[in-house]
Amino acid sequence: MDQKWWVLLAVGVGTFMSALDASVANIVLPVVSKDFGVGVATIEWVVTIYLLVVSGLLISFGRLGDLRGHKSVYIFGFLIFIAGSILCGIAPNELGLIAFRALQGIGAAMLFSNSPAILTQNFPPSQRGQALGLQATMTYLGLTVGPSFGGWLTTQFTWRAVFYINVPIGLLAVLLSQRMIPQDKPSNNAEPFDLVGAVLFMIGLIVLMLGLNQGYEWGWTSPIILSLLCIAVIVLGIFVAIESRIPHPMLDLTLFQRRLFSASTGSAVLNYIALYSVIFLMPFYLIQGRGLNAAQAGLLLTAQPLVMAIAAPISGTLSDRIGARLLGTMGMAIMALGLFLLSRLGASSPQSDVALALAVVGLGTGIFISPNNSALMGSAPKNRQGIAAGVLASARNVGMVLGVGLAGAIFSTVLAQLGNAPDALFSAVDAGFFAGSIVALLGAVTSIVRGSGQV
Repeated sequence: MDQKWWVLLAVGVGTFMSALDASVANIVLPVVSKDFGVGVATIEWVVTIYLLVVSGLLISFGRLGDLRGHKSVYIFGFLIFIAGSILCGIAPNELGLIAFRALQGIGAAMLFSNSPAILTQNFPPSQRGQALGLQATMTYLGLTVGPSFGGWLTTQFTWRAVFYINVPIGLLAVLLSQRMIPQDKPSNNAEPFDLVGAVLFMIGLIVLMLGLNQGYEWGWTSPIILSLLCIAVIVLGIFVAIESRIPHPMLDLTLFQRRLFSASTGSAVLNYIALYSVIFLMPFYLIQGRGLNAAQAGLLLTAQPLVMAIAAPISGTLSDRIGARLLGTMGMAIMALGLFLLSRLGASSPQSDVALALAVVGLGTGIFISPNNSALMGSAPKNRQGIAAGVLASARNVGMVLGVGLAGAIFSTVLAQLGNAPDALFSAVDAGFFAGSIVALLGAVTSIVRGSGQV
């Protein structure tokens, strides 16, 4: 077998592991909360701290990969992630678990910001979309398997097992990566790492993400949220001012002068806003509105990632032949249709209609994601692949938080306005889905203006 496929296998195992970990961690939160005797507001930081740390470090570790070699940073990230997983498994209390999840987040940021760069370097442009599509499939498989697998591990053993399972999978990924991924040469050892820029970006983005993440819980107009958002704007403004003036910036802002790069980044953010509005709202509709239990809801929700897993590699392979513009635009338009169908669901809609609408959302996302990722990575020069991968991963995280924030704000506002009306919950959920469909249509616009041609 050609070495590039071994590279894909090595990266795919790591991608599956990280997706599995992300999905199972959410599932066990109620069990962990009961075990440690703490409230939901406290235990939610197990997920929140991981998200904040990953988001703040993605571009920094992508840049470090450009300077020091992506393979080295990637493998070191695995070792940190495995160590964090072991420590999470033996955490004596909730504070320890939160701290060790932050350590896991450091390792995860090193993985997320270098894996697309490794694939881009080891696959020719004619197969880049196919490779990134297959990597996306591993992500969706991890997200699909995670909830049921995590529930089984917790039932058979304990919630700590969901962290221990990362150890054998992670060690396998390290072994494959060490043996199969070629040692890449750093782009330019003479270029210094922009530590000031890295710190400013980390602080600014973490504060921004914290404000966006907690806005629904603490209130969007509360003094603490407004203060966080103002601080983020000031710090990120200083970051941009500095980065535009120094010779070797942590984030090369000239990349955004390329229409293909900036349009692909914007499209990715809009895609994840729409996608995570679905992920946030569907449990309210299925469990609170329709009275399904968690297992029944989980089974119904698998329609979306399963279709995504099938569509992503096919679309990625096709994008290698016809480019990203048409597929990206079509994918976002189909996603908008799926969200519109979700917004038409009511209290008595057949479950087959729910599954169909989720499948349409999954089809649109699967068609969009691989060509868009390929276009973004292909539009960056070779010595900026780590930065491009970091931007891509940051777009996902920012879109995810914005999607939850937007859907949560609309849902809570409509619910408060309607009060005790019989169909208040369904109207609130439908309003959130409709807003998501508008966002997806905007994503179709940003996708079509990216330009035509092969990348």
